[in-house]
Amino acid sequence: MKPTFEEAIAELARSPRFQAWGKLTITDLEESNVDVMEKHFTPQELAKAWGASVQTIRQIFEREEGVLKIGRSGTRTRRRYFTLRIPESVAERVHTRLSA
Repeated sequence: MKPTFEEAIAELARSPRFQAWGKLTITDLEESNVDVMEKHFTPQELAKAWGASVQTIRQIFEREEGVLKIGRSGTRTRRRYFTLRIPESVAERVHTRLSA
């Protein structure tokens, strides 16, 4: 069963990994003079990093500004399907907001 938004936030608040998560860096690429685009996380990567379920991460980020949603909306005969990609800056913003 899909958790409600409030249940998803409560799950993250209980997770020690979420509480300990810090800013991720891409040191190898920063040391070179390569122009790098911002890192984007999958819900699975953030779920593992924050110690939460993938469903919780999807619930938290599905309506968040700046998250890339790739896919199609549903019809009467076909279910909706979206792949989420969460930019590092959005993950940091949500983490700061929910940690406060």
